[in-house]
Amino acid sequence: MSEQDVVNLIAVSKRYKSGDEIIHAVHNISLDIKKSEFVVIMGPSGSGKSTLLNVIAGLTNLTEGKIQINDKSLQNLSENQKAYLRRKEMGIIFQFYNLHEGLTAIENIELPMLIAGVPLKERRKRSMVLLKDVDMEKRAFHRPYELSGGEKQRIGIARALANNPPLLLADEPTGDLDFENGKKILELLIKLNQTKGITVIMVTHDSTLIQKGFRLIRLDDGKINFDAIIDDPESVIDDFTPLISDN
Repeated sequence: MSEQDVVNLIAVSKRYKSGDEIIHAVHNISLDIKKSEFVVIMGPSGSGKSTLLNVIAGLTNLTEGKIQINDKSLQNLSENQKAYLRRKEMGIIFQFYNLHEGLTAIENIELPMLIAGVPLKERRKRSMVLLKDVDMEKRAFHRPYELSGGEKQRIGIARALANNPPLLLADEPTGDLDFENGKKILELLIKLNQTKGITVIMVTHDSTLIQKGFRLIRLDDGKINFDAIIDDPESVIDDFTPLISDN
């Protein structure tokens, strides 16, 4: 693992048993992701893209192989140690927001800091900065039911950034949004990547989100069959458009 690598996968596999059948969700994947990369993982339904993201997050245990996150080997960590690593080194963005309905927007953002033991005054100060980063200062004291889908996802992103992680993992972050709100969320992720140097790994089925400079990884049957930095998005969108109808 080089100094610039944030994520390092070596011959990683994840298998499930379904009745008498063995499902190879992720099959023998080796992958290095460098600091400040914006990586998009695509593939048809059942290709293993969300499983791969969950394996990287330590939410799903791998069957074989090795994973390192900032020089820490996931396979050597207990579940409590993995949870601590996620709090400190990763921010996770969910498709369906996973906001606490009983808390205000700012309280949702503060929750990871509360768990990490950050004092109230510092939590509030940091949360207000994050609200500004995602253009949601005016909605700080609204509850989730008072927010639109796009606004909820902005709060979800701010919450993922609460403990200043160097790595953001986003599982279909625009999947529950209309085109315009999805576009705004993508623009926000790009801004965070470019201005803060945060490494972003995003799973999506939407080929229209591909941008110049993104690293695009395509999975099929748990294997990588495409991995390249995109110079001309239009040249690859047509090839990947069928994925939209697959999910």
